[in-house]
Amino acid sequence: MKGIVDRFEGDYVVIEVNGETQDVEKGKVENGVIAGDTVELIDGIWTKDEEGTKTRSAEIKKLMDSIWED
Repeated sequence: MKGIVDRFEGDYVVIEVNGETQDVEKGKVENGVIAGDTVELIDGIWTKDEEGTKTRSAEIKKLMDSIWED
């Protein structure tokens, strides 16, 4: 299962999975994960998907560049 980290709220990390948000205890999320990261559930721990995060960041940058082009 894959998701995107939306935000941190107290002892929870809010992760969007298939358009729905889930509150996940911080202890079940790998250290170093930040808002906007793509994560994957592996053996009960949400782990940063480095390649997915890079790809998503590049797509967002491309969209932002197209919006601000003159």
